[in-house]
Order: sequence, then structure tokens, then C-alpha cells
Amino acid sequence: MKKKRKIFCSFLKKETEGLEYQFFPGKIGQQIYEQISKKAWNIWLEKQTKIINEKKLNMFIEKDRIFLEKKMKNFFFKKKKN
Repeated sequence: MKKKRKIFCSFLKKETEGLEYQFFPGKIGQQIYEQISKKAWNIWLEKQTKIINEKKLNMFIEKDRIFLEKKMKNFFFKKKKN
């Protein structure tokens, strides 16, 4: 059985189980892999689905993918106001 990766999740602000592999390409994908937990990623996937459906995004269209990527970056890394 493979040992689970522990990371400090910058989204949940606690140490928890990390992702098993990099789900997103490039630098942002590496940042997500290193700083975002499996739980936080699953929270994003639910939100992402809602955004795609509400905005009627088509992932074959580049501008829609860019829009969704910006939403993802803001979701994970935008400084939250208290």
C-alpha cells in the first residue's frame, strides 16, 4: 500500500493528505500539487462543475478554459479577507 502524502494545505490552512499526482499542467499545476490538499481539490471540482454549467462553458474553446483557470487560481490562491 502506497504511503499517503502529507502537505500543509494553503487553502484549508492545515496539514492534510496531498494529491496523488499533478492534475493540472505547468507551474500552476505544480503549485496546486505542492500546496493544495485532496479535500480542497474535491471542493474545487464541485465548484468548477457549477461554474461550467451556469456559464455554459465549453472546454474545447480556449477562452472558456482560460476563464475557468482564472477562477481556479482565484479560488485557491486569492488572499481571503477576514
